[in-house]
Amino acid sequence: MLENKMDNFFKTGIDLGGTKIESIVLDSLGSQVFRKRIPSPQGSYRETVSAITELVLEADKHVHEITKVGIGIPGALSEQTGLVKNANSTWLIGKPLKLDLEYSLRRRIKIENDANCFTFSEAVDGAGAQAHVVFGVILGTGVGGGITINAKPLRGINSIAGEWGHNPLPWTNEKELSRNKCYCGKRGCIETFLSGPAVAKNYFKKTGKVLNVENILALSEAGDLDAQDIFKEFEIHLAKGLAQIINLLDPEIIVIGGGLSNISRLYRNTINIWDEYIFSDRIDTKLVPAQHGDASGVRGAAWLWND
Repeated sequence: MLENKMDNFFKTGIDLGGTKIESIVLDSLGSQVFRKRIPSPQGSYRETVSAITELVLEADKHVHEITKVGIGIPGALSEQTGLVKNANSTWLIGKPLKLDLEYSLRRRIKIENDANCFTFSEAVDGAGAQAHVVFGVILGTGVGGGITINAKPLRGINSIAGEWGHNPLPWTNEKELSRNKCYCGKRGCIETFLSGPAVAKNYFKKTGKVLNVENILALSEAGDLDAQDIFKEFEIHLAKGLAQIINLLDPEIIVIGGGLSNISRLYRNTINIWDEYIFSDRIDTKLVPAQHGDASGVRGAAWLWND
């Protein structure tokens, strides 16, 4: 494989999402020098590999260097086989993504779960900087979770640490658990309550109208009662799910990213609800949006080379 003989000054991060692929180049101080976003190829593994390759080569060309590459994916690599598992972009499952990209790019790369990358970024120089334990949440096309301890990602022996979205929503009823079927084959996963598609699905069930999250939020802010009910229910579910995390990990801070992280009402309303479910007389855990916004995941992927 082709490797730069000198220590690489620039690091390329790739955030492979369900709807977009984003690249960023950071210098050694963490300053952004290049960033680009393209739509994700839907359903095509081969086109996904090609798209990532082209983004990395374009980043290399921009900085005139063979950059170090870190990639955040909506899943994980199996410790046993090295193949992708647990990906909500299901066309990646069972594929040798790391090997194929290393062959295509002619260099070693690092791959990590996208929620781990997001949390890592916020723990290094974002909203969770200086915190001992940070829990990061991605609320977007899917629902992910990541954990850092002393600004280091916790992967776990099975590479599933922080897989919050694929646990059942706590303190809920049998009807809710049974009606929410997840792509993973289970029912009642947190992802089926708190993802963007879940919000749109619930609004459709309530009104018969097909709208995206942005439009539903706009209606809510304009006083539409059906839309407001959807977000009230969402906040109750979010509070229950995060209370479970606090009862288990007791983090200093929970950082939210993803498309739904821009909904400001979540932060003030959720913390007023979760008291009922947290096993403590006092709750000091902070709930905040990502400091780096939608750049957190891709920045964290680049920071994977920050040894």
